[in-house]
Amino acid sequence: MFLLKRKPAELTDDTLPGRDYPIPTATTHHVFGTPLSNEVPDGMEEAMFGMGCFWGVERMFWQIPGVHMTLVGYAGGQTPNATYEEVCSGRTNHNEVVRVIYDPSIVTYEDLLKVFWEGHDPTQGMRQGNDRGTQYRSGIYTYSDAQKAAAERTRDEMAPRLRDAGYGAITTEIVDAPAFYHAEDYHQQYLSKNPNGYCGIGGTGVTCPIGTGA
Repeated sequence: MFLLKRKPAELTDDTLPGRDYPIPTATTHHVFGTPLSNEVPDGMEEAMFGMGCFWGVERMFWQIPGVHMTLVGYAGGQTPNATYEEVCSGRTNHNEVVRVIYDPSIVTYEDLLKVFWEGHDPTQGMRQGNDRGTQYRSGIYTYSDAQKAAAERTRDEMAPRLRDAGYGAITTEIVDAPAFYHAEDYHQQYLSKNPNGYCGIGGTGVTCPIGTGA
């Protein structure tokens, strides 16, 4: 999102040590007006996605009926409680992610996957549009065997559609959900606080077959 210098396009073995305490973040969700919380209430479920710059991605998910909470943060690397500057250095291996807590009686995990597959280009490797670096890779971080199966199945359904539209192979990583470290206050619900702010997220125009009967 801030292209001050060229960022690494490969993961590194030389990671930063991080810290053993969380970095400060927001206390209130700027859209929902409720306490910003990582907790999963009874009856709710959790999901986590990486789709490029997390500012625009979070907005996609907070707009969905049935989504109870969204938070942006860092995951998938080795540096605990990393800062944004550390993530941008390329020495944490973290991805920019959005954590979604949702009511499955209103919105299903497959509904969220449809937003994921249609909301970005999952074929670009370590970048998304003009945002380049390991923190912008496409990823689905699953909390159950059922989520992993759904992610892999929809990937396999989406792949030929993308290929037919002229895109390359899907590069999305699908792995068990790693630790989630929340991002700083100003990143949370950034596009609600800054409606004209940078987004950087764009889909391919290819429709995911979820819900189409395909």
